[in-house]
Amino acid sequence: MSIVARFSPTNLTKEMYDEAIRRLEEAGTWPPDGLEYHVFFGPEENLRVSEIWDSREQWETFGERLMPILAEIGIEPGQPE
Repeated sequence: MSIVARFSPTNLTKEMYDEAIRRLEEAGTWPPDGLEYHVFFGPEENLRVSEIWDSREQWETFGERLMPILAEIGIEPGQPE
């Protein structure tokens, strides 16, 4: 079953987002298996990310690769909706 994950990081900037995507692409993990749709949007003071995944398991597997990258960059993703 597909899932929707929405994130509202408290400290995200466009530059931080671009760096995270660059690192994921360099590692060959972007776009990840199971990601149906990804959108980055909002005004600079309230940037958000929404995604649709084929399954919760694929989302969680990708999170294991993503979270260390976000921590290195200093992105605090917060809890998904």
